[in-house]
Amino acid sequence: MSPEGSNPVPWDHVELSVGEVAARSGVSVSALHFYERQGLITSRRTPGNQRRYRRDVLRRVAFVRVSQRVGIPLARIAEALATLPEDRAPNVRDWERLSRAWRTDLDVRITQLQRLRDDLTDCIGCGCLSLSRCVLANTHDELGRAGPGPRRLLVDDAG
Repeated sequence: MSPEGSNPVPWDHVELSVGEVAARSGVSVSALHFYERQGLITSRRTPGNQRRYRRDVLRRVAFVRVSQRVGIPLARIAEALATLPEDRAPNVRDWERLSRAWRTDLDVRITQLQRLRDDLTDCIGCGCLSLSRCVLANTHDELGRAGPGPRRLLVDDAG
């Protein structure tokens, strides 16, 4: 085992075992297997039937983890990763294109999170009418005419 704080995977390893990917990425082996079943990452099999991952899988795993952390569904993550080349490591242009494609979605998510942070203690327009403030802010569930759900916290895709 590597000393604490040192890189568990030598920099010159082009292909990594599932254990090396797990150690370097901080993702469990079972999660890596799940990602592979979902088509988020790929591996090849050795003659001994062991998985081997190209080193650039580390960037894909990092992308999956960060995307999940901000609430992007796996299906959207898979769609994005499917646009990246499989025969080479993604380059700066590839990541810029992906970033542009997600910018609007991320901006909507940021607005949604800010609204949740700032307005959660106030009437959110859910229709419960249980808070004394809601009776004043959403008399007779008037916000229900705008549609279902927490009308004051929902952010439309259009912004």
